[in-house]
Formats: sequence, structure tokens, C-alpha cells
Amino acid sequence: MEDAEGIELQITAADDDVPNSRNDASSINNKTQPPKLTHYKWWLRVTCYILFLLSGQSAATLLGRLYYDKGGNSKWMATFVQSAGFPILLPLLFFFPSSINSNTATNPISASFANKPKAPRLSTLTFLYVGFGALLTGDNLMYSYGLLYLPVSTYSLLCATQLAFNALFSFFLNSQKLSPFVLNSLILLTASASLLAVNADSENPAGISRRKYVIGFLCTLGASATYSLYLSLVQLSFEKVINKETFSAVLKMQIYLKVFVEEKTKQGRRNEFKNSINEFAQ
Repeated sequence: MEDAEGIELQITAADDDVPNSRNDASSINNKTQPPKLTHYKWWLRVTCYILFLLSGQSAATLLGRLYYDKGGNSKWMATFVQSAGFPILLPLLFFFPSSINSNTATNPISASFANKPKAPRLSTLTFLYVGFGALLTGDNLMYSYGLLYLPVSTYSLLCATQLAFNALFSFFLNSQKLSPFVLNSLILLTASASLLAVNADSENPAGISRRKYVIGFLCTLGASATYSLYLSLVQLSFEKVINKETFSAVLKMQIYLKVFVEEKTKQGRRNEFKNSINEFAQ
């Protein structure tokens, strides 16, 4: 009887342990599965970034064209205002920590940086900021020349070729795959740019010679390629040099680059102003 009672007690205890074991299993499964809410938040942020980019790029193009139409002729001033809004990013540095974001499991881009805590040297960061700043300064200046000599429709279509250059540079520098959809977009954008080059005479705006049109065409196309190269190199620097991709690290990269760009454009603006004074004096 005692053995029977002991067996019954063991069975009862085992039955009592079943819910706990099930709860433990379910808690483990909840921990291993990516949280859907975090995943949706990440896509919501990406959608907001896309909307900000599209609206900001459209407004910048229209305002830049309006500047030239109303009598503005300073390429360096147009280059300066392209990066003049960076101080608005400074308060964000105080609201976002420098640690790895908690959504690395749902963000495939950030997940590759979670196990690389080694920080780069200050000299290496300085070299990166100066090099990227010089590249971005030349890129903004080419965009200014393109917007000056091209109509807005042609300029916008040529700027769209940046998608093709993004695919090419990310394939060679960032090991991204080329899907059939990407290859299709490459063909369409290349064909559209070629048609614009062939049909240059009918697209020339009033007062712009064919020579200036070609300069604007090449500058805009070169600016699109340069900016795509800049994006791929920045991504490569986060992977190989900076070894992390937190929000604060990206902010610092943008702020330091824009400071360098603004200083270089101020120097160009001063030289342009001196040349204007000398021409007026003569």
C-alpha cells in the first residue's frame, strides 16, 4: 500500500509539474522568436525615413531650381545650403545611447555589428571624415552645376540613376546580390539616361547652350555615381573600421562630415566672392 501511495504521489507531482514545464517551454519559445511588435516598429521607422527622404529631396530640388530662376548664380551658395541643416541633428545625440540597439535580431543590417566591440583609432576616424567630407563636397558641387544647366525633369530623371549605381557599387563593395528586379531597373535607367543624352537638343532650356547642357548632364550623372560610391564606402567603413552601427554612430558620422563640407563650401564661397569683386573692379 505504501508503494502504491508513493506511486500515486509521484504521478500527482509529475502532473503538477507538467504546467510548469509547459510554461517554461513556452517562455523559452517566446524568447527565441523575434517579437512581432519590434519588427513592425522597425518597418515603421524605415517607412518614415523613406517619406522624409522623398519629401526632402523633392523640396530641395524645387527650391534649388527656384533660386536659379530668381537670379541666383552662385554654385557655392547652392552647394552650401545642401548640408546647412545638419545642426538639427545635434539634439538627437543626447536622446540615443551609443550601445548596440536592441533590435539587432530583427534588423539584418545591424546584426552583423553586434559582436565587434573594438573601437577604431582617432586618426583613422579623422581620415575617414576628411575623405568622405571631400567626396561629399565635390558631389554637392556637381549637383549644383547640374541643377543650374538642366531642367528639373531631366535633372530628376538623371538623379534616379543613382539607384543603378547603388546596385553596382553595393554588389562590388558590400557583397549585395543582384536580383532580376534590380537588373531590370538597371536596364531601364541606363536606357532612359541614354535617350536623354541623344535627345539633348529638344530638352535645352532657354538661354542654356548645348555645351552647358552637356556639362550639366555629365555633372548630374557623375554626382549620382559619386553619391552611390559614398554610400557604399560609408557602409563598408561601418563594417570594417567603425565596427558598429548604432544610431549615435551614424549621427556622428553625418555631423562630422557636414561640418567639413560646410567649411570647404565657405572657402569656395569666399573665393567666388573675391573673384566677383575683382571682375567688378575691372
